[in-house]
Amino acid sequence: MKTAWFTDARYGLFIHYGLYSLLGRGEWVMNRESIPRDEIRALSQRFTAEHFDAEAICDLAVAAGMRYVVLTTMHHDGFRLYRSRLSDFSTWTTCGRDLVAETVSAARARGLRVGLYHSLNNWMDQPDSVDALEDPAAYQRFIAATHERCVELAELFPMDVFWYDGWWPFDASGWKAAELDARIRRIRPDVLFNPRNGLPGDFATPEGHMGAPSPWRPWEGCMSVNDSWGFHVGDHDWKTPGQLVGLLAAAAAGRGNLLLNIGPRGDGSVPLEASERLRAVGSWLKTNSAAIFVTTHTWSMDLQQRGDHRGDWNGHGPCTVSGNDLFVLLRRYPGRDCVLGGIGSRVLRADILGHGPVPFEQREGRVIMRLPDQPSDPICPVLRLSCSEVPSAYQTGGHRVPQVPHPHYDPCPSELAGNPGGH
Repeated sequence: MKTAWFTDARYGLFIHYGLYSLLGRGEWVMNRESIPRDEIRALSQRFTAEHFDAEAICDLAVAAGMRYVVLTTMHHDGFRLYRSRLSDFSTWTTCGRDLVAETVSAARARGLRVGLYHSLNNWMDQPDSVDALEDPAAYQRFIAATHERCVELAELFPMDVFWYDGWWPFDASGWKAAELDARIRRIRPDVLFNPRNGLPGDFATPEGHMGAPSPWRPWEGCMSVNDSWGFHVGDHDWKTPGQLVGLLAAAAAGRGNLLLNIGPRGDGSVPLEASERLRAVGSWLKTNSAAIFVTTHTWSMDLQQRGDHRGDWNGHGPCTVSGNDLFVLLRRYPGRDCVLGGIGSRVLRADILGHGPVPFEQREGRVIMRLPDQPSDPICPVLRLSCSEVPSAYQTGGHRVPQVPHPHYDPCPSELAGNPGGH
């Protein structure tokens, strides 16, 4: 299946870079501040990307343990990061560089898959989407221009994912999305589409959370290393390496991917706070990758019914499953005594990745382990339970599991959102 590589990838780098990066107030700055088109065009003359180094960025992705990169080729402001025959509003005009070509080449040289983000919306070119809403003739010209832009991108660059965004104000019918997908697929037969042109696409893209779709299908949770997509000079809310590992664990538990975003500065340089955190996670993965990659079963909880899931939550951290191994990512280290309840499989061995075996005993569904006094890993130790079969865990809101039909946790519609590792 053409989605096999994507389902196994687990971890990718999202790169939000564009003209907006010069202003340092996020990628929606033109819209949020109602900046006139002529001011944005004047700003483009200052765009040099002198410190944008595609090879260094792809090296960072490799060091972080990532398997693919997704670059914003054109955000909603219409500024292309490549040489286009359709517009001079581009990096080729301002600094004589095709940043997309540079990134694709660097990624391919390092064995990384490539996704190219491209906005359907376009605030710069005219007619724009507002014109298209107001006037049928303008709509026809706008849709034709949008299709030509996307087709040109597919013609110019080999890609594994065409990553649509900016689908305001139309649905799939309004964007003529099926026709557009077909044109792109004739050029790139194996390309995957995300669902942001109104069609289901080949995978789901939850944004700002790591919830796997139900029913399950390939998916990718889009998160940023801080709270902004494009560079924002005032955003210092950097996630810790432990929090990023938690996001990776959520992806692995739901058999999805984490697409983790960085926003280079206007000159193209990557903030040190971002690169340090990515490298820390990459170092952690060298020891603990077994808990993240090639997970074979979804480990989750359902607040109202048992359903088909095999998992549950515990107080120590999220869980993932690969084959007959259950991994517990000890985000909240319990100290020397570690107990897991509700385990429905016979445990054959317990160890901490990179550290060694730990003594344990199992009394029915209760597994009691003796861990080192201090965590063996400063970011997140990983406990592995090797079981006699595919692991499972099940508990309820009662002190024991009832022997009659029962609600899992909440018999009423719940305001709590279930996620791997607790709530």
